[in-house]
Amino acid sequence: MPAKVVYSDENEKPDGSRYEMVAWQVPASEDFPKGLKYSFQYIDVNGNTLLRYDNSPHHLDIGRHHRHTADGEITKVDFTGLSELINDFQNEVTEIYDQRTD
Repeated sequence: MPAKVVYSDENEKPDGSRYEMVAWQVPASEDFPKGLKYSFQYIDVNGNTLLRYDNSPHHLDIGRHHRHTADGEITKVDFTGLSELINDFQNEVTEIYDQRTD
C-alpha cells in the first residue's frame, strides 16, 4: 500500500511566517507502528524552524513522537491521536506567533 495523505493544511501569517502540516497513512512498520507518519512545521519568513512536530525514527531516545523548537531543543510529545496532535500544534503555533508579533 502506498502512502496516502490523510491530513494536509498550510497557512501564511501576516508576518510572512507559515506552517505546513501533512500526515500520511503508511503501512505499519517498525518505524511507524501505528501506520501514521507526520511532519508539521512552522517556519519564519527566512525558512528557519520555529516549531516542528514529527515522528521520524531519528530521535527514539527522546520519543517516537517529538517536537523541535527554534533553539534546537527536541522534546517528547504525548501522542493520543491525530486530531489532538493537530490541535496541540496549531495552539503552539498561535502562541509562538503572538509572542513574536507583540
